[in-house]
Amino acid sequence: SRPILDMSYSRHFLDFQGSSIPSSMKKLVVTKLSQNFREAVTLQQDSPVPLPGDGDLLVRNRFVGINASDINYSAGRYDASVKPPFDIGFEGVGEVVALGLSASADYTVGQAVAYVKAGSFAEYTVVPARQAVRLPSVKPEFLTLMVSGATAYLSLKELGDLSEGKKVLVTAAAGGTGQFAVQLAKKAKCHVIGTCSSDEKGGFLKSIGCDRTINYKTENVESVLRKDYPEGVDVVYESVGGEMFDLALNALAIKGRLIVIGFIAGYQNPTGLQPIKAELLPAKLLKKSASVRGFFLNHYLSDYKMALQNLLKMYERGDLVCEVDFGDMSPEGKFTGLESVFRAVDYMYMGKNIGKIVVELPHSVNSKL
Repeated sequence: SRPILDMSYSRHFLDFQGSSIPSSMKKLVVTKLSQNFREAVTLQQDSPVPLPGDGDLLVRNRFVGINASDINYSAGRYDASVKPPFDIGFEGVGEVVALGLSASADYTVGQAVAYVKAGSFAEYTVVPARQAVRLPSVKPEFLTLMVSGATAYLSLKELGDLSEGKKVLVTAAAGGTGQFAVQLAKKAKCHVIGTCSSDEKGGFLKSIGCDRTINYKTENVESVLRKDYPEGVDVVYESVGGEMFDLALNALAIKGRLIVIGFIAGYQNPTGLQPIKAELLPAKLLKKSASVRGFFLNHYLSDYKMALQNLLKMYERGDLVCEVDFGDMSPEGKFTGLESVFRAVDYMYMGKNIGKIVVELPHSVNSKL
């Protein structure tokens, strides 16, 4: 095993002759607030590699996850007080390459870890050791669980009240988080309906247990729901917004629950929103004793580690499919290197992905040993 290189005291450790850690790196930085990711974000070629403090890990990122809300972050919608330039990217998987003295009590160089923290779109990220999650190996499948899997797990557990025989509608069901909502609802013995945009996605959904797929490009979602589910659906896992939100709301059963985990249809608009028929909302909810609940992962961090541990166990037992989309079918091929994050975000908004979009950051060893 490699010795711990304690970098918490002095910058000169970065130049240590045996170290494979360079002094500079590439990273993506928001330089202008805009919902247009390509306008907002700049690839910086020679940022200094950050130093871990006493309780920190320096992680060399190998895989980073793309999220629909990356463009909400680049538009400054999460925290109006933060002004550019600031780092972007929410989650990463990689190896610990250096660490502070306190952090060395629990971690060693070479340990595989995952994390959720702003600033993952970089070759190296400093992560507080207490926020890191140990992994058995560096695999992109683990990345799918960090935000997408945990969102599905906690929102359905806390707000879904799932039980056998309930009808659950998942919108954008073949996406990064939809894939988990489908599988977790099936595990609760529910009847699952999934909307998607292609027959290929429909095939994937059937392979993970979806009972009824609706390709909204070839079928009328409203007609299908009215005809096949005249009593309505009990739970909706909704991430699309706009017209899909209105359809889902109208499809709710008596005492039905609609969980809003996003509204991707509006994120590229200047306001981040797409119109919904909100003026009818009070009457519709009252008429059915129904509810609409929002879910934002950051508000459930006290349960996060528990959720992640359960998801990791399910995956390792073979009870959970963690579909990863590297963009192999995209026009310019696989998403490799930080410069391909821009393409990956475009690909997500074209609705092409099946599963979680992941970008691989290849590592070239430059050890002087």
